[in-house]
Amino acid sequence: MKKQVVALVGRPNVGKSTLFNRLVGSKIAIIEDVPGITRDRIYGDVKFNNYSFHLIDTGGIDFSDETFNNEIKIQAELAIDEADVIIFVVDAKDGITQNDLIIRDLLMKASKKVIVAVNKIDSKLAKDNIYDFYELGFDNYINISSEQNEGIYELLLEITKDFKEIEEEENDVIKFSVIGRPNVGKSSLVNAILNEERVIVSNIAGTTRDAIDTPFTYHNEKFVVIDTAGMRKKGKIYETVEKYSLLRSMKAIDRSDVCLLVIDAETGIIEHDKHIAGYAIEAGKPVVIVVNKWDTIEEKDEKMKQFTKDIRNNFQFMPYAPIVYLSAKTRKRLHTLMPQIIKVYKNSTKMIATNLINDCIKDAYNLNLPPSYKGKRLKIYFSSQVSNKPPTFNIQVNSKGLIHFSYERYLENKIRESFDFEGTPIILQFKNKGETNN
Repeated sequence: MKKQVVALVGRPNVGKSTLFNRLVGSKIAIIEDVPGITRDRIYGDVKFNNYSFHLIDTGGIDFSDETFNNEIKIQAELAIDEADVIIFVVDAKDGITQNDLIIRDLLMKASKKVIVAVNKIDSKLAKDNIYDFYELGFDNYINISSEQNEGIYELLLEITKDFKEIEEEENDVIKFSVIGRPNVGKSSLVNAILNEERVIVSNIAGTTRDAIDTPFTYHNEKFVVIDTAGMRKKGKIYETVEKYSLLRSMKAIDRSDVCLLVIDAETGIIEHDKHIAGYAIEAGKPVVIVVNKWDTIEEKDEKMKQFTKDIRNNFQFMPYAPIVYLSAKTRKRLHTLMPQIIKVYKNSTKMIATNLINDCIKDAYNLNLPPSYKGKRLKIYFSSQVSNKPPTFNIQVNSKGLIHFSYERYLENKIRESFDFEGTPIILQFKNKGETNN
């Protein structure tokens, strides 16, 4: 199911971040600070009933502040443009301000569903101001207190009220997304794969406005490639394009069976590459790391060894991801890519017989007993694979509290030694004996 996008918009200090934390909970992804940008958007995922949506927390818009950085307004506009639903957060304690009215005008132009979240209703001053907000002219108002968790359920009901489930695409089609920061050659790679100019290619970062799905056939097998090149609205976006590309990547990742993380061989690895990769792993998607523009590198054999070492050091959270070196421009080594996509996809769909995985875990346990803790030692009773995409294993134990992350990593490594799960994350779910799978 396609995830909807919800954006929090409002002036500073109305409680957007508190509301964000309330809706998202502990799973918060903060984009790294970049010099020259006052406030970066924050992204997270919210699950409510049978729905799941992306949530964006934008920087506070303050038109009265002489030091106001125009980047904040640009980021908010980008978030509004991408959003399916906008939550306009206002402060019941302060009442309507001039900034609220200016933001209202901005939202009216967007022609999107807007929910006015009247926050801080627990304040003594709130009762005198609540009804004034109807002057803003929107249709939907929810009174909330992010701090006290009041009205949050009603807000979530209103957010998801008009969400529609999207029909699943064909099951026999392998969908892979081309993700990465702007200007690493994502569109050029798509063109090279398709062997035709179906996607606009430019040297300017962010020339592809929307994610583009293109079906094609390779060796009589159906595929869909999803291009997620960076965005560009009217005017110049500069640094915010890179931030915005992360949300585009997140949306494409959700719909993918495999993710190609494209890295620029010329500029090397930066933190933003790791953020994007992290979302793919959190979503349980197989990843192939593609080092593009390899034609620009001299002394390729020596540089490949060093680049591989750098990748493994920077992406320690996915040591299982294969690396492909190629040039989309010259198409050198391009033939090595599709076989890797097919392989990691098949690995993500793999199911291991219960007796085999059970023997593997028991052998690993007997080979290296976990250390005892306060006189107690972890015991493993039974193991089985319960699902795939990604491969997920249930392991019955005497006490989940005795599991150390290093031992969990040891068991994962033993599974990978016994079975080929290259490219895909695997999940170990430890259950106390008798505990249900829910």
